[in-house]
Amino acid sequence: MSQKPFRFKAFEVSQDRCAMKIGTDAVLLGAWSSISNNPCSVLDIGSGTGILALMLAQRCQANLIDAIEIDEDAFEQCVSNFENSPWADRLFCYHAALNEFVEEIEDQYDLIISNPPFYCEDYKTGSSQRNVARFTDALPFKHLIDGVTKLLSENGVFTTVVPYKEENKLRLLASEVNLYVNRILHIKGSPSSEIKRSLIEFSFRECETLINELIIETSRHQYTNDYINLTKDFYLKM
Repeated sequence: MSQKPFRFKAFEVSQDRCAMKIGTDAVLLGAWSSISNNPCSVLDIGSGTGILALMLAQRCQANLIDAIEIDEDAFEQCVSNFENSPWADRLFCYHAALNEFVEEIEDQYDLIISNPPFYCEDYKTGSSQRNVARFTDALPFKHLIDGVTKLLSENGVFTTVVPYKEENKLRLLASEVNLYVNRILHIKGSPSSEIKRSLIEFSFRECETLINELIIETSRHQYTNDYINLTKDFYLKM
């Protein structure tokens, strides 16, 4: 299945050259990230297939939607997905590490989005490409937060997804550089399961944190109305 393009309502995403395939985390993040500030510029850090940038291109009118990807195969696939999309004229991918990008780019972005690698365990897979995509030592949270503070515009927002157990760690790192949590969405697979993921929105604006919860399924393939309403503009069968 992963060798075939993943079809959404408005675009397709090829993923056969990417270590990490399209998953629920990315779709939820791309759909949940706020565009209420009408961003003129968007940056996707660690773009992989380019799915987040493509989702934001569908959702908003930003003239500039950039992505950065360090893995060569994933970068080339992202470029191809951008070129084959309805928004090719607004999408651009850089083949670079975050620190290189920060040093070379003077632009700031109104919306920064990232589905970062977050497997912190000591073991690794046999694939170096998959390791880069999955493990935090390829893009440590501190490295990510430091890059965001340099690239985010004064009134911009940064959204990301992390395991629930890593939420407080990321919030602490962000608070040290005056990035404040505005919104959190806790994700549960079912009503009886534990919280699995945290979608978090940061900005330089200090305010009361709004925390909500989303349950994906009530039973196998019986999706909740909240999940359907959030993803229905993208998934074919929603």
